[in-house]
Amino acid sequence: MLTYLRLTGLAGSLMLVTSGWLGGAHPHADLASNPVSIARGPYGPAILLLWLIGTGLQAWAWWSARDRTPSVRWAMVTALLWMLPFLFVPPMGSRDVYSYVCQGEMFLHGIDPYRFGVSELPCTWLDTVSPIWQHTPTPYGPLSILIAAAVVTLGGGLTGAIVVFRLVTLAGILAVAAGLPALARRCGVDPQRAIWLALAGPLLGAHMLAAPHNDAIMLGLAVLAFFVLVRVGRHPLVVLGAGALLGLAVAVKATAGVLIPFAVLLAARPFLQSAALIGAGSLGAFGAVTAVSGLGLGWIPAMRVGDGLIQFTSLPTAVGMTITYTGRLFAPDFDAVPAARNVALVVLIATLVFLWFRALRGPDRPRAALHHAALALAAFVALVPVFHAWYILWPLTLLAATTVRTRLVMLLTIAAAFLVLPDGGGLSRFLKFPGAPLVVIALIVLVTVQARRRRVAVEPVPS
Repeated sequence: MLTYLRLTGLAGSLMLVTSGWLGGAHPHADLASNPVSIARGPYGPAILLLWLIGTGLQAWAWWSARDRTPSVRWAMVTALLWMLPFLFVPPMGSRDVYSYVCQGEMFLHGIDPYRFGVSELPCTWLDTVSPIWQHTPTPYGPLSILIAAAVVTLGGGLTGAIVVFRLVTLAGILAVAAGLPALARRCGVDPQRAIWLALAGPLLGAHMLAAPHNDAIMLGLAVLAFFVLVRVGRHPLVVLGAGALLGLAVAVKATAGVLIPFAVLLAARPFLQSAALIGAGSLGAFGAVTAVSGLGLGWIPAMRVGDGLIQFTSLPTAVGMTITYTGRLFAPDFDAVPAARNVALVVLIATLVFLWFRALRGPDRPRAALHHAALALAAFVALVPVFHAWYILWPLTLLAATTVRTRLVMLLTIAAAFLVLPDGGGLSRFLKFPGAPLVVIALIVLVTVQARRRRVAVEPVPS
């Protein structure tokens, strides 16, 4: 059965790769494509059919083997086997890599990517970048820009840069593989199950690696930081080093900052000492990278450039869109999306504070810190204004190592994999209605079911 599942997932990977070759995010592909235009274009039916069947096969094999993986080695070999074909395909699932390349070229020419879009240079490969990102500053941290500049230098051209970016992304994935088993053992989860859930899902090859995305670097650094705290020791220099790794993760994407308070609890030293060491390591590493780049903190306000995306894949945006549809029956200019997003950000802050104090009171503080860090990433993904399919890999990676209650996040991962077309177009762009109301209905059903389960769990059993 395991061999059958391994081959089924590999067949799915090969179908997805074929779909990517025929209709992926090629440099000069139609940037305004949609499912209908793809179906009517060259090889259109084959592209869509291979994408759907390939994603389905890989998702089914991933789901079916979640409690059957015999060893860490088997899980790792299978996951890498499924990922390997995606090293040899044009970009697919996203056009972000073209933005990375152009941002690296901008930096090499002395242009601040936090003040200008890639059209300012203009970038040598400007026509490969999605129009909505050609004139906007980048929201990525200074380490991401330095890596992009190094990749452009080493790659020597667009194709070479994409190859190097893929290798950097693969290094981030391997860093996750190196650190995750120790976190799983500390939380009482089978390490082979953690590796399988985190690295064999349908988003890893076709989205994280084939795209590729810098999220892998952030996740790799974060997992290594937690690994250092769990396995290496409690020496002050070790804790300082773990903080530095988290600071580097923040210097790639600010999302990693959510994990820093939980790392303080994981350090297992007197609280003030842990906070000082983790804080000093994080700020020191982040400050050093910022100083080397010479870019300053302009990327922080630039993080709001994505707010213009109105897509129902973000829960608060979906709620705002649904209210807006209702309100416009009475007022044509009514728009509830900004208010819904602002409320969600307040809820997010309150949730993060609640999770931290809950982890603080946990009987096994290191284990509680790891699990609540995963929940913090889940809350972040659920409540931020913009959601992309691969974002769900952030909480999935840590949840895989901290709990066996992963059915919901696995189902969401599979659903997210189906939402993105091989050329990078998201179905959420074309299905705003009824997509947003359906998401709100699903959210209400989920909350209701969970509330009923909790009520049943606390009700006394009649004598």
